[in-house]
Amino acid sequence: MFKSILRDRLLVSLLAVSILIKIFSLSPAWVEKYYTFGFYPVVSKALRTFLGWIPFSVGDLLYFFAFGWFVLKAWKFIRLLATRQVKEYLSWILFKKYLRLVLWIYIVFNVFWGLNYDRQGIAKQFGLAVQQYSPTDLYELTSVLQRQLNFYAGHVDSFKRLELNNNQTLFKQGIAAYKNAARQYVFLSYHPPSVKPSLLTFAGRYFGFTGYYNPFTAEAQIKTDVPVFTRPFVLCHEIGHQVGYAKENEANFSSYLAGRSSDNFDFRYSVYYDMYTYAMSDLLIYNAPCFIELKKSEHPQVKKDIRTYREYILKSKNAVEPVMSVAYDRYLRLNKQPRGKETYNEVVAWLIAYMKKYGKDAL
Repeated sequence: MFKSILRDRLLVSLLAVSILIKIFSLSPAWVEKYYTFGFYPVVSKALRTFLGWIPFSVGDLLYFFAFGWFVLKAWKFIRLLATRQVKEYLSWILFKKYLRLVLWIYIVFNVFWGLNYDRQGIAKQFGLAVQQYSPTDLYELTSVLQRQLNFYAGHVDSFKRLELNNNQTLFKQGIAAYKNAARQYVFLSYHPPSVKPSLLTFAGRYFGFTGYYNPFTAEAQIKTDVPVFTRPFVLCHEIGHQVGYAKENEANFSSYLAGRSSDNFDFRYSVYYDMYTYAMSDLLIYNAPCFIELKKSEHPQVKKDIRTYREYILKSKNAVEPVMSVAYDRYLRLNKQPRGKETYNEVVAWLIAYMKKYGKDAL
């Protein structure tokens, strides 16, 4: 078997490249310097330039093709199993074929985007000391976030924000938000854009996503049926992935930084709404009396939107979503996010570290 692998020059080359990528990923400083701010901007901008102008998601079509290919292969295997020809089908040649495919996917994924999981990240850029926080820290942060959220809730025009149901308007505002943020934080510079409505929105209720980034095409896709007040945050989160923040806590934090820089109050409301709900979910666990206290002082618009989002989640419940949720949790754990889906909530610790360094007014 070993000799057979050595005779396969392509397979040996793919294995060697995969090993080199893994070794390179072990140094976050190298990744940050040579990949995140070296090679990645070149390849991502090239992909966004080449595919960004196309009005539909090319990446979604690739997913459709991949799913169809998988179904055909599975059907072939089931037929062979039924006719007891599996032994004739399974061979060393077939194993090497699929091993090459897996290695190609691993290499392309990491070269096009995946190595960003191994970078030093936004905490290093801000010099934040992200640590375990106390219930007092959490209450202090949540209070500040609620004050900001209530302020923007008072400026919500329920009819005017429906303009964000128009994808082009939404995308234009999201791009402008990052442009504003880049004036203060150059590492949030975003150009050229490539954001598109998801062709898989119908499947979103089964997979549980609100948006996603395609690392093979550098496109950001947004699910088009989520409540309108959540869309700005989702959009800024996915653009955060495009900018080079692979981990979910970092994409959340970059979304917050961009959204609060927007000239559009609905964008500011959206990012503060999400940050507030993350903080409140932790506060309920660590300081329930303070959670109850803050619930009483929520703006009526905030209470209304919380009810709307809860109804949306309840309508989306199904038997498939929990299974996909477990699979996604496993994917995150395999990509340097040991807390899995709870990584999204880690943005709370980042906000507290940011508040301690720059003060409450900076939030």
